[in-house]
Amino acid sequence: QVQLVESGGGLVQPGGSLRLSCVASGSIFSINVMGWYRQAPGKQRDLVASISRIGSRTNYADSVKGRFTISRDNAKNTVYLQMNSLKSEDTAVYYCNTVPVGAWGQGTLVTVST
Repeated sequence: QVQLVESGGGLVQPGGSLRLSCVASGSIFSINVMGWYRQAPGKQRDLVASISRIGSRTNYADSVKGRFTISRDNAKNTVYLQMNSLKSEDTAVYYCNTVPVGAWGQGTLVTVST
């Protein structure tokens, strides 16, 4: 089973950028499709971006397309989410996980506000 530790969240103004990182333990990282999910207060947890095993294919939710970029470094067991042009509606706890999901990490909070 893959264990996950997310980092990189914080407070940012609208229009700003953040880069999230997720380090996975376990040698099976490279054989899993990975995704970034987010959960806003009072809402369900949704998949916002996913990346194939070797990083050749990515998919994005319409709400983040053109602003977020997912990438991975299998040598470092790490998946990234570059978030640009952030909006207040991007405020959420962000989690990485396999696709389909396994055990969740603690997530990292992103707050977009003035």
